[in-house]
Amino acid sequence: MPPQSASEARPHLIPGAALWAWQQQAQQAALTAGIEPQELTWLLRALTDLAPLHLRLGDYRTTAAIPSALSLVELAQLWQRRLQERVPVQHLVGYTTWRQFQLQVSPAALIPRPETELFIDLALAACQAQPELAKGAWVDLGTGSGAIALALANELPEATIHAVDCSPAALELARTNAAQLHRTSRLHFWLGSWWQPLAALAGQVSGAIANPPYIPSDQIAQLQPEVACHEPRLALDGGADGLQAVRQLIDTTPTYLQPGGFWAVELMVGQAPLVAELMTNQGDYEQITIHRDLAGRDRFVSARRR
Repeated sequence: MPPQSASEARPHLIPGAALWAWQQQAQQAALTAGIEPQELTWLLRALTDLAPLHLRLGDYRTTAAIPSALSLVELAQLWQRRLQERVPVQHLVGYTTWRQFQLQVSPAALIPRPETELFIDLALAACQAQPELAKGAWVDLGTGSGAIALALANELPEATIHAVDCSPAALELARTNAAQLHRTSRLHFWLGSWWQPLAALAGQVSGAIANPPYIPSDQIAQLQPEVACHEPRLALDGGADGLQAVRQLIDTTPTYLQPGGFWAVELMVGQAPLVAELMTNQGDYEQITIHRDLAGRDRFVSARRR
């Protein structure tokens, strides 16, 4: 997360003309490398106090000194890591914005994507249809950075949230985000594989969100290098067909949901019809529904326990 103190956050002063000249060069280098120039704007917004309008117009170039978290040399070196090593820009600055939160990120967990925000909309819709679900226990399976657990805690003030991950490093990242956002009072963190740490909640869970690995093993190398090289394989590799963890969750989740309990799972494009079929064949689910992501692609399946 960026420091809260302006004096601590921006210890360097860069002449506006020098920063503007570098921005022009960096934008051209981004286009040549096939990287969206907007990422440079995001980086400069994170490391300086410049507003998007000033960055777009370049009117800051007449300013004598621009406060910056890095020197111009360090800034140029950081941008070269984005261009040459394909390090995600979120990793370069150490945080990302997701819903109303600023979350610390690291290679220990997936960077939260805007598409994953749909989980929260699905959870709130389920609670609107069945208000009693807004209370009790909600579970974030594969919490990673803690984004979903934090959003559930924020939107469901009467619920207790359990965040589970099998990665100690990811769970520590989630704890850090919860502490920095002062959202620890109703959040519990569990180290383990999926439902395994939550045996005491069998039959009591109001709702669950699962974001398991779903990429087929032989397709990971074909992903963008930002993902394949810089995000944890543990959170990507879903086995031969991508559904190894999903099948396990389909089989085990009904044991933990209360009757009428809700759960939703995120998937790769093309997997949703098969997952809906697997849920139907399992026999313990009803109201099985496929949902589209922001681009109109089938990416989520939700259901309730009979």
